[in-house]
Amino acid sequence: MRKTAILLSALLMGCTMGPDFKPPAPPAETSYTKEPLRQTSGDASVKAGAPQTYVMDRDFPAEWWTLFHSPDLDQLIRASIASNPNLVAAEASLKAAMENVKAQIGAYYPQVAGGLSASRVKDSQVLSPTLASSSLLFSLYQAQLGASWTLDLWGANKRQVEALNAQAEGQHYQLEATYVALTANVVAAAVQEASLRDQIAVTNEILAAERQVLTIEQHQKELGQIAGADVAAQEVVVAQTEQSLPPLQKQLAQQRDLLTALAGRLPSNEIPQSFTLDALTLPVELPVSLPAKLVEQRPDIKIAEANLHSASAELGVAIANRLPNITLNATYGTVGTQVSQLFGPGSGFWNLGAGLTQPIFDGNQLLHKSRAARDLLDQASAQYQASVIAALQNVADVLHAIQSDGDALRTAAAAQVAAQRSFTIARQQLDAGQIGRLQLLSAQQAYLQTRLALSQAEAARFADSAALFQALGGGWWQRQDEKQASN
Repeated sequence: MRKTAILLSALLMGCTMGPDFKPPAPPAETSYTKEPLRQTSGDASVKAGAPQTYVMDRDFPAEWWTLFHSPDLDQLIRASIASNPNLVAAEASLKAAMENVKAQIGAYYPQVAGGLSASRVKDSQVLSPTLASSSLLFSLYQAQLGASWTLDLWGANKRQVEALNAQAEGQHYQLEATYVALTANVVAAAVQEASLRDQIAVTNEILAAERQVLTIEQHQKELGQIAGADVAAQEVVVAQTEQSLPPLQKQLAQQRDLLTALAGRLPSNEIPQSFTLDALTLPVELPVSLPAKLVEQRPDIKIAEANLHSASAELGVAIANRLPNITLNATYGTVGTQVSQLFGPGSGFWNLGAGLTQPIFDGNQLLHKSRAARDLLDQASAQYQASVIAALQNVADVLHAIQSDGDALRTAAAAQVAAQRSFTIARQQLDAGQIGRLQLLSAQQAYLQTRLALSQAEAARFADSAALFQALGGGWWQRQDEKQASN
């Protein structure tokens, strides 16, 4: 008797086919680059030129963009988070995935359905009549409840719930990836807008200086001091500079359109915020998470891990589908030739049953499906490894870029100082009558060119600093709603 109870309990509880999922081990590496990270170079005399230092294994806030100390940027990002339709779509996708999990959990329980039917029947005179009254023409009314329950002997449903849970987890991290991409894209677009505004302003100053040179050369030509070829050459210079303005203005307009779209607005309803490099502050301390922590913080890696988990569970489903299943069923109902008889004496009927189903021959469909599930598990494992490698490469690329940005800014700042000194000397020489105004304007033009290069170097530092926060995962785990969900 005891053995029978144990056997029945085992049948009801079932066992679980397929591998039990274990998260992959994190990388053992402690650095992203071959060389140790060192303080970047720079030039503290420039607003965005201070050297940047790395702080290993330091966390950073979810609202990392506040480190740039721009109220307009903070306001725009908050508006984008509130109104961007991509975030709304990702949230809806997550909710749908969670509902699918709940729907699959319902398969653990018996499925009960009720039915009520009415029909008009005429029996054949050749066959025996159905009714005891031998009437061949009658109405038949029937009410019944039916229940069926497929025992989860091999854990097929458990693995299916596990797979759907993993897919819902993947959708959760897809939402976080959308959030991180949105905030990073707003910062990148704002920095690009600021850079373009500065480039347009400096280009206009360069163009004004070149036009002054052209005016002087035209006057000199009229006096017979220079040839017409010299004037033509300067006209080419002016035309080339003028030609460089429309592309910059087009890019600025497109950046405005991009920022407006990221904020969930139509292009005609442009955002009120505008950005300049002078209004941004460069973070001088940059956090760098360890690779082992990075795999827990990058949404793309967590999505790949969720896909791996789902593939592992789907393998268990495919294996269980090849094994026998037991289904219990029961029916209770009443029948009568009149509605009033449905609940009268003698109208009830019931049945209990159990069935065992074992696939015997299906053209090897289930066999090949289980093999395909195993191959998909191998694929998901390789894709996870590829995601880890790509993520570490992304961080390394940004770190190298930040290091190069510091060097580029240092040389650009030095070139600007030299050009500014040359321009100052030229003005002193002009005052002393040692050179003409043409030489002064040439020195001014060279100085403005170095300013343009410095502006681009500053923008690159802002952009790559923001890219580092994105590469490290974007800080989504620090959001208050995430902390509450994890507790």
